[in-house]
Amino acid sequence: MLADVDSTPPSLSPYAVSSAAKAAPATVSDFALLHSISRLAATADSPRAAMEEILRLAIAHFGASSGSIGLLSPDTGKLEVEVHQGMPADIDEVVLRPGQGITGWVAFHGRPQLVPDVRADPRYIPVRPAVRSEVTAPLVSGTDQVIGVINLDSDTVRGFTPAHLAGLVTLAEESTAVLLRLWQLQHLRGKACQLENLVNAGLTLVTKLERKELHDAITRDTRSLLATSASALYEYVPARRCLRAVSFNGAADAVLPGGDLPVDSCLLASTLLSRRHIEFLNIQSPEFIDVVDLPRHPTLRSILAVPLHWENEPIGILAVFTDHPHRYNNDEKRLLAAFGSLAAVTLQNSHLYTRVFQSEETLRKNEQLTTLGLLAAEIAHEIRNPLTVIKLLYGYLGIDFPPDDPRRTDIRVIGEKLDQLESIVTRVLQFAKAPSSLHSRWSLSEIVSDTLVLIRLKLAQGKIKLHYAPPLRPLQVNVHKGQIQQVLLNLLINATQAMPDGGTIMVALSCEETGGGQQAIVDVIDTGTGIPADLTAHIFDSFLSGRADGTGLGLAIAKRILLSHHGDIALHATGPGGTTMRIRLPVAP
Repeated sequence: MLADVDSTPPSLSPYAVSSAAKAAPATVSDFALLHSISRLAATADSPRAAMEEILRLAIAHFGASSGSIGLLSPDTGKLEVEVHQGMPADIDEVVLRPGQGITGWVAFHGRPQLVPDVRADPRYIPVRPAVRSEVTAPLVSGTDQVIGVINLDSDTVRGFTPAHLAGLVTLAEESTAVLLRLWQLQHLRGKACQLENLVNAGLTLVTKLERKELHDAITRDTRSLLATSASALYEYVPARRCLRAVSFNGAADAVLPGGDLPVDSCLLASTLLSRRHIEFLNIQSPEFIDVVDLPRHPTLRSILAVPLHWENEPIGILAVFTDHPHRYNNDEKRLLAAFGSLAAVTLQNSHLYTRVFQSEETLRKNEQLTTLGLLAAEIAHEIRNPLTVIKLLYGYLGIDFPPDDPRRTDIRVIGEKLDQLESIVTRVLQFAKAPSSLHSRWSLSEIVSDTLVLIRLKLAQGKIKLHYAPPLRPLQVNVHKGQIQQVLLNLLINATQAMPDGGTIMVALSCEETGGGQQAIVDVIDTGTGIPADLTAHIFDSFLSGRADGTGLGLAIAKRILLSHHGDIALHATGPGGTTMRIRLPVAP
């Protein structure tokens, strides 16, 4: 492409044109051309559509036989043809290094060129045999950075004049401004779309509770969000210090790494250790053949991976793949990191939700077992009184028979069986008591905090806000932690069921001086509909429930547990605005 214009003195700016060109007055058609180009900033559907229209207008205005617009690739730094007219179909495959050919020279030096006869210029690379002259101008951004070139060809020698060159330079300046605006608009639209997709993906993820379904949703949404050819999710197992590939979204015939992948032999594990993203341009190159943790498929090329952390603890890795060598830009890295953080939260929430379900199931089983114990204790208690009377009356009768009388043996057996029955009743009553050997000193605030962790996701699912502020002074109690947590869980679950449309639960801890010493108070306050007036006096009775699916044992068991801890539970307040349940426990000395 072209030799430098001889009339351009070296002392002038590299974008200067000949004095003859600068002196050429602008015509009405020149202004109309520039106006048409400037309007593209508001009317063009895309930068590519704008470039096609700019090239069409330039060819028509300057009487060229063919032309092209090429842009410098930010990845390779080479000049690539974006749009063309009148050129061979395979011109799209032409890629020029900076300085190669006339257009490459213009892109490298940032100076317009007018070549009257391309056959006399050693830089010219023949593309279309009929071309005889060429005029080329750089597309220069506001920071004096060349982003591409616009090139026009003529089939006649000296088909362009310096005035044409000056006009093309002006056209290139206006075209650059239009393209920069369109690229910026496209970028903003892309960001808005990504943000919308990110929000939608987040809303989708929080509805997934089943573990495998959540894993697949993460990889599916990641691939869609970044428009990549594939995505993969790895779960970190700290107990075994290994990774597991739990989901892949991409080619159906891709081979995934199976089983436990030791961290020490995994390429992707470095992102967990460094807590930063890692990327590789081409995982099909020979040095990646023995890597054990990458999925295998011939279409997978560039990879970008980010770590997933929750409260500074690693929980996994999220990776995306392209089907061509690609250098990920900062926007893509930030977007994947943001979605990775969201995925980490949903994975942890899913884990906590599973724990909540397990805790509820354990609570239900404990209720059933406790019910059996309570029934046995009540039966034993009811039996002991008449048994004691029978035993006393039997002993008072003083019945005796001669040694050779067979009834003497019967009297002895009756006495032994009465003693045996009394022993059985005593064992049942002792078994029903809370084993004091399991009591230990605990921070009441710690017990409450651990219990709230178990119920947190259930509250979020029910759109229930939780307010809890630990007391400034820790309250120590001597209790069986599991039983106190059972009581708190029961109260919290009851509160959530009283607010089917959402609400607020507040847990408050305080201390109160009594005649017998200090007592710790735990108030569980909800904004539900309250307890019906006809039930308030009986809520701690066994088998009383206000729900069709309730057992009516929760509060009765809670009452017995707290009494066995020398504490108590009571209905402090209830009404249309909510209910307050109050727990009292003696503060440990």
